[in-house]
Amino acid sequence: MSYILSIETTTPLCSVALHKEGKLCFSCESQEDGVHGKKLTRLIEKTLNQSGIQLNQLSAIAISNGPGSYTGLRIGLATAKGLCFGLDIPLITLHTLEIMAAAWEEKSSNKLLLPMLDARRMEVYATILDPKDGSTVLHTAAVILEPDTFQVIDQQMIAFGNGAMKWRETCQHSKIEFSEAHPLPKARNMGMLAFKQFEKKAFAHIVTVEPNYLKEFMGTKPKSHQN
Repeated sequence: MSYILSIETTTPLCSVALHKEGKLCFSCESQEDGVHGKKLTRLIEKTLNQSGIQLNQLSAIAISNGPGSYTGLRIGLATAKGLCFGLDIPLITLHTLEIMAAAWEEKSSNKLLLPMLDARRMEVYATILDPKDGSTVLHTAAVILEPDTFQVIDQQMIAFGNGAMKWRETCQHSKIEFSEAHPLPKARNMGMLAFKQFEKKAFAHIVTVEPNYLKEFMGTKPKSHQN
């Protein structure tokens, strides 16, 4: 019997879930300033308590490992690594945009899925997936949104996520429809993805694994001081 604790911290929404062989037992979430640093541990404790499961009963930890918020990614991965070290259990890393796609219950549609996470201004993190088999049509990239972006894909697509909403008014791709469903990735949707990785023993190396930032962190330059 495998219990996998899932952690999602790549956006302002922080969420934790427990799954039993891919099926959801309990999940909780919070969204406020600094939530990852302030409440992640509490959310983990609440999830386990509500599920009646002890830490030593966990089989693995799954973490949404990007792309996404630099701070959220660092906090989430550090927490997951610490738990895995302490419990001597494996770590599973999952792709954030694939977690968003996993929230779609309708898998038989001929429409491709285009999850998009906001990356500030008119830039997004995006990928294109076939919901029937989960295959990748267009690999994840940081994309500057223009009216004709993704014109090379001549298939019906559903664009969703908080990055898609800022493109809805200017998009000129005739085969893209926009949905307000599933604006952010959530731990509750990580269960089956994590369980499949667990069965294949596709584990991350706890020491060397790093967040998938996708692009370099661009810090704010300090202001110069005049004498």
